[in-house]
Parts: sequence; structure tokens; C-alpha cells
Amino acid sequence: MRKLASYVADAWVEGEGPTTTLFNPATEEPVAETSTTGLDFAGAVGHARKVGGPALRELGFRGRGELLRQMAKAIHGGREELIALAIENGGNTRSDAKFDIDGASATLAAYADWAEGLPEGNLLLDGDGVQVGRTARLHGQHVMTPRRGVAVHVNAFNFPAWGLAEKAAVAILAGMPVISKPATATALVAHGLVQLFVDQKILPAGALSLVCGGAGDLLSHLDGQDVLAFTGSSATAQKLRAGEGVIARSVRINVEADSLNAAVLGPDVSPGSDSERLFVRDVVRDMTQKAGQKCTAIRRVFVPADRLDEIGEALAAELEPIVVGNPGSDGVRVGPLATAAQLRDVTAGIARLAEETDALFGGTGSVQPKDVPEGNGYFVGPVLRLSRDPAAARALHDHEVFGPVSTVAPYGGSAEEAGALVRRGGGSLVCSLYSDDRDFLASMVGELAAASGRLYLGSAKVADQSPGPGTVLPMLMHGGPGRAGGGEELGGLPGLRLYLQRTALQGDKSFIKFITE
Repeated sequence: MRKLASYVADAWVEGEGPTTTLFNPATEEPVAETSTTGLDFAGAVGHARKVGGPALRELGFRGRGELLRQMAKAIHGGREELIALAIENGGNTRSDAKFDIDGASATLAAYADWAEGLPEGNLLLDGDGVQVGRTARLHGQHVMTPRRGVAVHVNAFNFPAWGLAEKAAVAILAGMPVISKPATATALVAHGLVQLFVDQKILPAGALSLVCGGAGDLLSHLDGQDVLAFTGSSATAQKLRAGEGVIARSVRINVEADSLNAAVLGPDVSPGSDSERLFVRDVVRDMTQKAGQKCTAIRRVFVPADRLDEIGEALAAELEPIVVGNPGSDGVRVGPLATAAQLRDVTAGIARLAEETDALFGGTGSVQPKDVPEGNGYFVGPVLRLSRDPAAARALHDHEVFGPVSTVAPYGGSAEEAGALVRRGGGSLVCSLYSDDRDFLASMVGELAAASGRLYLGSAKVADQSPGPGTVLPMLMHGGPGRAGGGEELGGLPGLRLYLQRTALQGDKSFIKFITE
């Protein structure tokens, strides 16, 4: 069996003692094992700070951008091998694996392109200068420079390639070395990415480390120059926020957590229209892509009350032909959930929803997957539930079922009522709105902007080119308020702010101009 080593202090190091086993979620066969017991995390953090940080800062923004371009090319060159790993360890179909891996290379390439417009050095102006004295001689200017620490990235199990690359792209361009800690259960793909970067000698010493397994005491070595970025459950996020480093040493932290994302169909959308087809397509794709294991997936679907049954039937009809099974088999669109724990959680979540909703499609998710022996694998089929009284519902608005599960519910037709129902979710990464009525969309933006990290405005005018609400684009902010974690990632160059220190310069204008130009 493969043993996954961690890459720390520029060396592949295997842990000692008990190991954690990684499985193929379609067959439940073990595929690898890993351990971090005995790893010197203090040394890893120190090496990243003392070696990786200076090496990255020496390159300047444009030089670091070229690193990202080489990383993107490496992923593209190893694409087929990475897809195979994603099918084997993540339970991804080929299409789902490409979504993850191509998203990783595309994000790196995007930040490489943006780097071309940045200074050669390490200082960014932040806004215009201002007069702060009696005359223009006394001047003030905000600038941003790389923090002198390490960026620790704790990533979720569902996007081992994209999750690693999107965080690393921004941190490395900003000039901070990275220690990436993927979810252990699906670490095979992340390990494959870093293996490509190391073998091709793309990055300078200390710039990127990988922890395959438990984090041990890694976080206890962080201080006020470091950044911790986390994607995962809100329960884990609460523990990280309560950590000694965050509280006592002001470690900067960014969180992307749970999200009960919603889709709202406008009352103006007519049967058979392009906007309705876009709506149905997006909901079904988000339910089934990556077996519904996406932080941006649509969990709640709100439609005008007079069209509830009609839309429910349309969604069920689209779900009917979808094949669940072995992700390596032809025709399979939905593979297994990633882990046995995921299967337990999703099954329990469906049961919780069933207490207050009716079955519309898929029942409890029980399914006999294609080309899988009976009883094997962590499979749940697409499940569509129906809530006729969402105002009285609790689980619908309180509990995210992280699988191929969504619930359809009615609203009275007004933006105010739809907005109130969506806000019951407590804050989301993305809310998708479908309408050709500009007044309705404008009202919905007013209702939901403060509760959403991103608002996807679906209409007939964008139906033929929209990637859907579930696709995270590097030029748009990824994050959201409240339940979604309160964080902000990506968003183009403003995403660099997480890893840069903002400083106010105050003094003689000519001297400040000399420093900043």
C-alpha cells in the first residue's frame, strides 16, 4: 500500500507510529496510509519563515507570478494522473475530477496574469495619498507589504486540488510561504500536486510544504505575522477561532464554513423560457456535481407558490435519468460520497429533513449503484424534498446536508417574502436569483446582499454562457457572512489583502513619493 509522506522543510518525511488509512469510496478498498506522528512542526514553521519567506520576497510580485504560471502548467501536464487519483480516492467521476483539477490550474494561471500588472518589488499602494498637515508637504499614504510569517491552509475534503491551489495562488503571489494541510481522507490528489511541483523544482526552498495527516501541534507555533485560512465545518472553525494563537497572539484567520445556499425563481419566469431552463439546469447540476459535496451547492429552492408542484415535477424529471455508480464506469454522473463518515452524516441529514418535508424524488437516497457490488461503497442517490410550509420549517434553514440533497419550497411571490426565507439560513456563500424582471432582481439584491457573499443573477441574457452559481471564479470574492464563516478569499487582486500588512506612511511628501514610486 502507498505511504503518503509529508513535505516539510524541503524533504519528504514519513510519520511514525499509527497510521490513518485512505479508502476508495466506491469500493471501500484501502488505497494509501499516512501519519504525521513525530513530525517537527516547529521546525517546519521556522523553515518556512526563515527560508521560504525571504526567497519569495526576493522575487517580487512579478517573479512570484511566474512561479504560479509554472505551477499551473505542471498541473495541466499531470492532469491525467491527477484525474486518476481523484477517481480512486475521491470517488469523483471524470467530469467531477476535471472540475476540481482544471479549477486549480485556472486559478493559478489567473493570478499569474494579474501579477504582470503589479510592481516588480514588494510594495503596493493602497489608494491615493492624502494631505495630513497644514500644507501639502505633510503627506499620508497607505501601503501594503508581505507579512513576515507563514500561511497555514487547512482545506476541506471535497476539492483537494482546487482548495490547495486557490489559497496557495494568493498567498504565494502576496509573498508568504505556505504550509498546506489537506483533509486526510482525500489527500492523494493534493499529494500528487505537490509531488509535481517538487519534482519539477518550480518553487524556491521553503515556499510550499504539505502535511498529509493530523495537524499535531502545528497551529501552536503561529504568531501575529502568520495567517490561518480554513475551509470546513463551522464546528471546527469555532475551535480554531478559540485557539491560543488567534486569541493571544492575533494570528490572522479566515474561515469558509457551512452554507445553506438558496435559489429563487422569480414570479415573472414563464414555463419553458430560457430563464426557467437555466434555473432547472443549475439546480440539478449543483445537486449532483461532486455528489452534492460542494460548499456552493444549492440546498434550498424557493419558487412561487402557484408553480410549486410544476417546478418540483420538472426538477424530478431532470433527475430521473441520472446514473449513480462506480465513477470509472461509462454513463455514471454521480459517484459516491467521499467517506463513511460523510455517508452517515448525509443519511442522518436526510432523515432529519424527512421529519418536516415530503419526498419528491429519491426518497431517503437509497440506491443500487451501477457496477458496484451490493452493499459496497458510500453511495447516496439524488434526493429532492418538498416543504409546503417553509416559514414553519427548522431543519430546512438550520442544517446543511452535504450531499446530493435539496429541498423545494414555496413563497408568495414578493421579493420581501423570498428574502426573509433565504435569510433564515443565517448567511451564505452564494444565492442564485432567476428572473428577467429588473425591478424584482433589484429588490432581491437589496434583500440579500448583506446576507450573501455572492449573488448570481440568472436570466435569459446570460443563459448561454453562465457557468452556474456553483463555480467559484478567481476574479470574484469567495466567502460569506454569518454561517458561511465571515471570510473573504479570491476576488482578484483584493484577495492579496489577507496576506499583506496595511501600513500608513506619514511624512514629507517628496520622501514618501521616493519610497512608493
